[in-house]
Formats: sequence, C-alpha cells, structure tokens
Amino acid sequence: MSAQPSPGAGMRGGMRMGGGIGNIARAKNPRGTLARLVMYFGDYRARLYVVGVTIVVYTLLGLVGPYLMGVALDRYIATKDAEGLAHIALLMLAAFLANNLFQGISSWLMAGISQRALKKLRRDLFRHVQTLPMGFFERTSSGELMSRLTNDIDAVNQAVAQNVTSLLASVLSMAGILVAMFVLDRWLAIASLLVVPIMMWFTRFVAVFTRKGFTELQKHLGRLNGIMEESIGAQKIVTVFRRNESVLEKFRTENENVYRAGIYANTYALLLMPLTTVLGNLFVIVLAGLGGWLALQGLVSVGIIATFINYGQNFVAPLRQLSNLYNTLQAALAGAERVFEILDTPSESDDARAPRKLPAVRGEVRFDHVTFGYRPGTTVIDDMSLEAKPGQIVALVGPTGAGKTTIINLLTRFYEIDRGTIAIDGTDIRDLKKSDLRRMLGLVLQDTYLFGASVMENIRYGRLDATDDDVIRAAQMADADHFIRQLPDGYQTVLSERAGNLSQGQRQLLAIARTLLAQPSILILDEATSSIDTRTEARIQRSLLRLMEGRTSFVIAHRLSTIRDADQVLVVDAGKIVERGTHDTLLERHGLYHQLYTSQFKGHAL
Repeated sequence: MSAQPSPGAGMRGGMRMGGGIGNIARAKNPRGTLARLVMYFGDYRARLYVVGVTIVVYTLLGLVGPYLMGVALDRYIATKDAEGLAHIALLMLAAFLANNLFQGISSWLMAGISQRALKKLRRDLFRHVQTLPMGFFERTSSGELMSRLTNDIDAVNQAVAQNVTSLLASVLSMAGILVAMFVLDRWLAIASLLVVPIMMWFTRFVAVFTRKGFTELQKHLGRLNGIMEESIGAQKIVTVFRRNESVLEKFRTENENVYRAGIYANTYALLLMPLTTVLGNLFVIVLAGLGGWLALQGLVSVGIIATFINYGQNFVAPLRQLSNLYNTLQAALAGAERVFEILDTPSESDDARAPRKLPAVRGEVRFDHVTFGYRPGTTVIDDMSLEAKPGQIVALVGPTGAGKTTIINLLTRFYEIDRGTIAIDGTDIRDLKKSDLRRMLGLVLQDTYLFGASVMENIRYGRLDATDDDVIRAAQMADADHFIRQLPDGYQTVLSERAGNLSQGQRQLLAIARTLLAQPSILILDEATSSIDTRTEARIQRSLLRLMEGRTSFVIAHRLSTIRDADQVLVVDAGKIVERGTHDTLLERHGLYHQLYTSQFKGHAL
C-alpha cells in the first residue's frame, strides 16, 4: 500500500545503572524462557562444544598451580633444591599462561556465538514487530517497545556474552577443587565444606533485597526516561506554553525516586562483596587452624596446607562470582521473557476468508450497515451505509471525533468491522488479502512522516521500482519540484530526523508526491492539505484533481472550502452519516454542514 507509516559498565555481574539490564524481577516461567533462548544457539553446537572443552582445560589448569606450589614447598624448598624449584616454577608459569590463553579463546568464541544468536533474536523481534496489527501499537508505547528491542536484548547479552563462560568455569572450578581436596585430605575437605552452606544462605538472603531494589529502580528509570523522551520530543510545545519549570519539577521528583531506589538497590548489591570476603577469610582461618593442628600431629605436610589454603581462596572466588551472576541471569531471563511476549503476540493475518483477486479495480466502494467499536461495548461507527461510485470524489466532514478517520481505518483493514460489509467492486474486502487490498489504496495522512534519507528516496518509498524520472514527475504533479530543486543538493538532499529541515507544508508536499508515484486505484486524503498555505493549496488542488480523475477518492477535510467540487459530501456525526449531498445542496438545507461551513468563515472553531 502506498501509505505513510505511523510514527508509531557498571558493577560486575551486570548490575548497571541507567536502565541497561531491563527488569530485574524473576521471569514468570524461567525454564520455558531458558529453553526458548537456548534454541537460538542450536546452530552453533560445534562451537559450543569447543567452548566447553576450553573451559574444562583452563579450569583444570587453574587447579595445577596451587598443587605445584604445595609440591614445591614439600619437595624443593624444604630440601633447598634450587634446580628442582626452578623447574617447577617454570611448570607453574606454563600452567598460568596456558590457563589465560584458553580463557581468552573461550571468551572470544563465546562472544562470537552470543552475538550471532542475539543478532537472530533481534532480527526475529524486529521482523515480527513489522507484522503486528495497529491495535498493538495503540496499546504499547514506543518507549516500551524500544526498551524491549534494546534494554531487554542487552540484558540477555550481558548474561550470555560475558557471564555464561564464567558461570560454567565457576561450577567446574568448585567441583574440581572439591575433588582435589578430598584426594589430598578428606578431613580438611570436610572442614572446608562447612563454610559453603553459610555463604550460600547469605547470598540468597541478600539477593532477595537486591532483586527487589533493582526492580523498583528499573520502574522509576522507565518513568524518568519517559519524561525525558516526552519533553525533548515536545520541546517547542513546552517552550511556547512556558512549561519548562513544570517539566523540571516532574523530572526532579522522578529523579529523586531513582536516587532513593538506586541507594537501596546498590547498598544491598555492594553488601554482598564484603560479606563473601569475610566468609572467605573465615574459610582460610578454618583451613589454617585445622591444617596447622594436623601438621603438628604429623598428619599433613606444610605443602598440603598451603595447597588447601590456595584452593580455599580459589573456591571462594567462584562462590562470590556466582552470587554476582545471580541477578544478571535473573535479569537476562526476565528480559528474554519480555522479548518472547512480543514474539508471541499474534501477527496481523494477511489471509482472506475466500481468497479472490480483482484483476482490474474500478473503484466502487460500498459500506453496508457497518458497525464498529475499538473496544467491546463501545460503538464508534453505528450502522453506517455509503456508496462511492468509480471515479467519484467523496468528502467526509464533521466535528472532531465524529468517526471520519475510523471509516478510513476500516477501509484499509487496519481494524476489522464488527458487523456489516465493506466491498470494493462488489467483493467483500475480507475476501481479499490485506496486502492486495492495500496495494490498491493510496493514503496521505494528516501527520506526515518522512525518513532520514534523501528526498529522492523518500518519494520513491511509494514505489521502490520507480526510476528517477518517475520520481521527478510525481514531484512536479505535487507541485514540489520547485522547492526541491532549491534545496542544497536538490533531490539528493538528505533530510534530518523527521525532516526537521523542511517546513510542515513542504513535508506534506513530499507525502503527496510519494502517493502520486504509487498510482493507487483508490485515493485517501486525510487532511492532506491541512498544513499548506492557501496559495499553495490552490495549486495543489489542481494537481490533486488531475490525480483523482478516474479514481475513487475519499477526502477528509476540516477546510470545507477544499471540497466544493466533491461528487458527494457525507456529514458524519457520532458515528453516523447525518447528511448527504453536494456542497451546494447541503448549504441550502441549513443543517449541520451549513453550520460547520459558516462557522469557519465567522472565525469560530469547529
């Protein structure tokens, strides 16, 4: 369809300020979410196996160093064997270097795998968003949608790209250390295990408050971001109505809430590190005390004690890391779940009840007792019937909110009617694929949207296979060629964000040219000339009349002077057509149309 789109590192472990990790709350279905997330890594099984092997290798190499240190103490330092000590020191160096090398390889491989998988996830999400019905975009704010496309994906990225290898390495390291401890001395190993339940209990205790704090923080950050986005987007309105102080006060209030929530969340998050450090020191003290007593009894050597203390410190580090990873993984699962919620939203179906093709569109449009409401229990269009014959210009007028734009939304099947029939050339539009239906329609909306691309590309958006000459002819018909050639680079001038470097009238002219290029069979103009000055409007009207010749055209207009030549004028009020006729006959009736027309020339608002 030729239509304009509606504008519609912080702490380790992923606890970041600034809204970077999405919602910290637990996922409602963590197992199901994890299973779906793992599916995105299915194409990279071979590489994942390699990552797993490298993790096992560098974890085992990490166990070698402390063991060699104990051997050095017992065999070479105690016997003052310098040559043996130098030899084992070289082995330790080789083990540490190999450990770092394999860590680097696993991190590099995992980064590549995760980015490929997340690229697929972003692609699927964005592709699905393009298929969602208009109702979804009315229910969901653009800020919320952008948060899922960015923050929630980033939360998954934080966990997968940076922490999955750390998680696996931590678990394997702890398991390897426990096995090594029991092999060396079971009593010291059992004593070591006494500290683990205490540490895990503290971790879970603190994590409850941390999760609660970051949930609150993310909520207030979302509100703060909404205030900033809204005020920046409407800066002209804020300035003109002198609401700068009001906006600042709203910002200060929400900023204070973010501050308080951040203090609460980060206090508990930062508490975890000193707690695990204290427990780690307790771990070493237990090992040193018991090991020293066993050494005095001649049951263990000094080298074994040193090895155990080293293993003990290495055992605490993964525990500390696991406690830090906890919130990151929770955030990732919650973020992934929010992404999958969008992916699970039903797409707008392009199916037809009884698929039919219209080989040549004449443009006869008929509404037969159509009733529609955006929500159950409300009626916006009430038992409406109308007929537009091929080539007719049909004007829709009426007070604001009467239902004029809703008629267009139903004709384009942005929404489905509740009762009745809408037909084109005698065919119910529900028997046409939406893509085929919209290919017949050319739509120029009141709110013009242009992309950050060249003028040529913006007009060509109406028909991508159009030549440069086709684009220029469409611009000439829309009376836009003159001002385009005065731009710095003519048709190759790149427009700024939302075409801020053009006037509203110029933006509207480009939108009309875009629709002209599409050559639709049925034309819809929704306040298409509302932002154009009277002199330009007169020229545009002549171009539009040429465009509308031979095409059925629906024109929504508040400027009633623009629809004097319409074949039909339908006056809509409260979802019903209350008057029908031509401009002149409706004026003679002295009804609602007469009131609307005369009020404009008296300067009264409609």
